[in-house]
Amino acid sequence: MAEYDYDVLVIGAGPGGYVAAIRAAQLGLKVACAEGRETLGGTCLNVGCIPSKALLHGSEKFAEAVDGTFAMYGIKTGPVTLDLAAMQQQKLDSVKQLTGGIEFLFKKNKVTWLKGYASFLDAHTVSVNGETVTARDVVIATGSSVTPLPGVTVDNDAGVVVDSTGALALDRVPEHMVVIGGGVIGLELGSVWRRLGAKVTVVEFLDQLLPGMDGDVRKEAAKIFKKQGMELRLSTKVTGVAVKGKTATLTVEPSAGGAAETLNADCVLVAIGRRPNVDGLGIDKIGLELNKRGQIETGHDFRTAVPGVWAIGDVIPGPMLAHKAEDEGVAVAEFIAGQTGIVNHAVIPGVVYTFPEFAGVGLTEEAAKEKGEVKVSKFPMLANSRAKTNHEPDGFVKVIADAKTERVLGVWCIASVAGSMIAEAALAMEFGATAEDIAYTCHAHPTHAEALKEAAMGISGKPIHI
Repeated sequence: MAEYDYDVLVIGAGPGGYVAAIRAAQLGLKVACAEGRETLGGTCLNVGCIPSKALLHGSEKFAEAVDGTFAMYGIKTGPVTLDLAAMQQQKLDSVKQLTGGIEFLFKKNKVTWLKGYASFLDAHTVSVNGETVTARDVVIATGSSVTPLPGVTVDNDAGVVVDSTGALALDRVPEHMVVIGGGVIGLELGSVWRRLGAKVTVVEFLDQLLPGMDGDVRKEAAKIFKKQGMELRLSTKVTGVAVKGKTATLTVEPSAGGAAETLNADCVLVAIGRRPNVDGLGIDKIGLELNKRGQIETGHDFRTAVPGVWAIGDVIPGPMLAHKAEDEGVAVAEFIAGQTGIVNHAVIPGVVYTFPEFAGVGLTEEAAKEKGEVKVSKFPMLANSRAKTNHEPDGFVKVIADAKTERVLGVWCIASVAGSMIAEAALAMEFGATAEDIAYTCHAHPTHAEALKEAAMGISGKPIHI
């Protein structure tokens, strides 16, 4: 009789957990994955990355039909109306297909889905829906959830004060949506409802949007979103939200202190960040402690301080990104199997899927300058032939390189397809490329990607098209 029920038990079936489970099974291990949702895929596939992109894409198509974009191309339409129920349904169809795809992959790779939330009894034993399960190695991949705003009650069913999950499921277009938080989630979902007809006000505690991104990107973001009709209330904090019927009244004041004022809205989106999901895990029973940010600390191989227990994704330090968790999922499975897993945390791209998209990888200019002397080059999308023919003039590509070696330290871009463009920059950085390496790589014409080539050429002072 085997000492354990499974070689590996993964707690959580989000992008990190399900990938870890599948990779471990591919490596010949007997694997189970505990997940309490009715469908696999975690926040990302069910109420995060995937449904938000479906609504972003749909709302962009709607906006093109009503704002004159189609007409500019000679496409004539009759009166354009919104069928929000149909737009929401296509979102659900996408989610269903993808979550069902993961269930198929579990069956294909012989991963056992333990339906329920897991809680530790000891380092090798967990309770799942009343059943006791043992494993030689346990991987914590429980993800994250919305950070609450003190004193503000979220009620997604009522639809007045909502979090990201509620904002994805609204059955009406708000007249006035106030977004608390000018980060990725707030701007993406605010963009959806702005394009569909809502007045959108973004309240951000800091003096700029998109914390953590390059300074030039953050400045340009404010200009772009203002031009798109969003009202930005920067350096402003929310001190209270009172709900009466279908109306919310927000009390706001300057972040540094000052006179308070009120804002009325029929929908308030709380999007001030996310926090690790560790409640109910029973980590106290195995002696696992959290750091000051409520995260689980691990070594480079994702081992925790408790032998046999590993952790990946949003519950450990680093950006809370699905693709970061996926890479860690592959790596932790390989470590458990006695191989060497590899994740280069210095080259994790980040993308904001608004229109245009904002993307970056590596160091910001500010962070790079703290480490030493750098060269910086920017190329405007206005001078890119494909962006010009597509009538997409907003944005730029920015390359930051070491002043002596010209090795690329960071790339930041704003463009309609920035999320796809950044993959080339990440690949170049993974291989230690210099700006010259990118500049002398032939890029297809006409493509948005040529802007990266030109920006790289600018490091040596020789861009062609500006």
